[in-house]
Amino acid sequence: MIATRKDLDDFLRGQTGQPHALLGMHPITHNGQRGVVARAFVQGAKSCEVVDIRGKTEKRYPMEQLDPLGFFEVFITDQAEVFRYRLRVEKGSGDIRQFHDPYCFLPTLSQQDLYLFNEGTEHRVYQKLGAHLREIDGVKGVSFAVWAPNAARVSVVGDFCHWDGRYFPMRSLGNSGVWEVFIPGLEGGTLYKYEIVPRKGAMRLKTDPYGSYFESPPNNASVVWDVSNYKWRDTAWMEKRARTDWLKEPMLVYEVHLGSWRRNPDDGNRPLNYRELAKELVAYVKEMGFTHVEFMPLSEYPFDGSWGYQVTGFYAPTHRYGTPQDFMYLVDVLHQNNIGVILDWVPAHFPKDFFALAHFDGTHLYEHQDPRQGEHQDWGTLIFNYSRPEVRCFLVGSAMTWLDRYHIDGLRVDAVASMLYLDYSRKAGQWIPNKHGGRENLEAIDFLRYTNSTVHQYFPGVMMIAEESTAWGGVTKPAKENGLGFDLKWNMGWMHDTLEYFKRDPIHRKYHHNQLTFGMIYQNTENFMMTFSHDEVVHGKQSMLFKMGAYHIPDKAKQLRVLYAWMWAWPGKKTLFMGSEFAQSGEWAYDKSLDWHLLQFSDHEGTRRLVQDLNRFYTDHKFLGVSDHEQQSFQWVNNNDSNNSVISFVRHSSNTEEILLVVANMTPVPRPHYRVGVPREGLWVEVLNTNSKRYGGTGEGHAEPVKTQPVKWDGRPNAADLSLPGMTVMFFLFKPATAEKVDASKT
Repeated sequence: MIATRKDLDDFLRGQTGQPHALLGMHPITHNGQRGVVARAFVQGAKSCEVVDIRGKTEKRYPMEQLDPLGFFEVFITDQAEVFRYRLRVEKGSGDIRQFHDPYCFLPTLSQQDLYLFNEGTEHRVYQKLGAHLREIDGVKGVSFAVWAPNAARVSVVGDFCHWDGRYFPMRSLGNSGVWEVFIPGLEGGTLYKYEIVPRKGAMRLKTDPYGSYFESPPNNASVVWDVSNYKWRDTAWMEKRARTDWLKEPMLVYEVHLGSWRRNPDDGNRPLNYRELAKELVAYVKEMGFTHVEFMPLSEYPFDGSWGYQVTGFYAPTHRYGTPQDFMYLVDVLHQNNIGVILDWVPAHFPKDFFALAHFDGTHLYEHQDPRQGEHQDWGTLIFNYSRPEVRCFLVGSAMTWLDRYHIDGLRVDAVASMLYLDYSRKAGQWIPNKHGGRENLEAIDFLRYTNSTVHQYFPGVMMIAEESTAWGGVTKPAKENGLGFDLKWNMGWMHDTLEYFKRDPIHRKYHHNQLTFGMIYQNTENFMMTFSHDEVVHGKQSMLFKMGAYHIPDKAKQLRVLYAWMWAWPGKKTLFMGSEFAQSGEWAYDKSLDWHLLQFSDHEGTRRLVQDLNRFYTDHKFLGVSDHEQQSFQWVNNNDSNNSVISFVRHSSNTEEILLVVANMTPVPRPHYRVGVPREGLWVEVLNTNSKRYGGTGEGHAEPVKTQPVKWDGRPNAADLSLPGMTVMFFLFKPATAEKVDASKT
């Protein structure tokens, strides 16, 4: 035996981090004789031979079995240099296999790859770490690489080795903390995990943090998958996106939970898959006139009840609705229909499920060790340690994956507030101040700035959107100007105030008039997106319909139509959660379909029609999208008439003559002959009325254009005498008095 007994025992006990130094073929001089030694560790083998495959005829070298577990060795004296070979194994069953030795290949990662990873600047780390189908020196197989710097041994395990970690140990690539091995012969669809033996603690089986596909619970194994072979057909969209400034374009976002949007009652009430959604969801979104869909998290997750916000596979579309290519197809079809795709992304925390990131290599690798820094007490999850370059690299790589591999057009970053503050949802003594003694999470702030800057560098036209609920300044200010670098911020304050107002009985609204007007004070401090999301229709908060301050469904629907018209008229991009567009009665439930049957009733179908018309109005009158973030484009007409609960304002553009007048009556009391000051003399044409019969209203409105009167009113030289039905919002467009008569129904 040339290998020492200690080397052999250390290997068999799984205590070596350099299996390639023992296994494979190596030139040596033994007893004064020069040659090569070959060693192999193969499962269930009765015999093993080295096969020289360089010549036309194969030459075999029988190996000596040093251990019954399958350790073989041979000293080849007629060869002085390492040569190309295969192993020929006869199993105890009599089966014979011939294959390339995994331990004769050089590392698949370069020193530069490792340097950038440890520095946190390998932006396409997903092409380096994880499992990848490769061909090396004409040999096809799968390369595996994983970061586990505190492990004593890491092995790849799967069906191909009966999940026994002794047979495919990985090599440690020095101080990088990365472990790597290339296994010839493995193919796409192979299930695998990493068996990790920590320096302290018990062995654990872990899924691949960089895995691109996963099997379903409870096993949750990673799946080797080729994500590079999809043929995209969205070139026109991608080129257009790169030239587009979305702050100057209409953005109407339909927020969707794929598992509960619509189900198939003829097949066990299962959710639609990605390809079925590419037909049904795309057709619906296009019909409704939304410009984008926003998918609640689709990164792989184990527990349906988390809605996807507790992620275990940051690089993989969930298996629930199909393969990665099926998901690509859904995105592709959306793009071909000029619909953008935003994905919820969750870099704020991850679950404690032991098969995934938690305590990955026997240490708190991805999370902070101290629970005052590393644990979300409210959610029972762990917080990423943003100070580690490799963790930052992992998260930035996740963002890049969705934008690069899957052509996602924007990431809505979840729970940003929890990232910004060290004392988020914590009492005194439950958090650790930063180095300056403050409550700001400096490492998380730096991570967000870096991520946003990196994304914008690689993907012009991609939107980064923050779900941030505090008064943190500069969320949408560029990172180079010490902002966080997001493009848009969900306007949570406006949402809260507006909903509180609409929950009130209309008789009391005059005392809370400021809840509708206060938002304009800070409207231009950020680039805002106005949002009614899934968070507002769960956990006992009631549906959007049942929030309304009325007692009967028709009255609630009437108020909800007013709310939507108010939101669409307000400056800012728009997001609306699925089901809210047709006034679903019940709260959203993640495990069943939306209540599509409600569309047979006029209150629900009427609300859907209104949202559809609001979308079309917003996109047809492009000055609204262009001016969403221009302070001078909005002017109050009268925001002081609290006694009547009537509010009016105008939207206009500096580049066109278009002017929109919005008048809202927030009580059921009609206001005939209600005078409103207007900025121009001429005709004001009613172009949208939430009281229209089309929407389930009674139909009172202005069939003819309203001509202004030369009366000073609301600080303006002209006025319009309007008739305001109760609980109604009206849109009017200005037409010069000399213009031809306008058919309002076609405007």
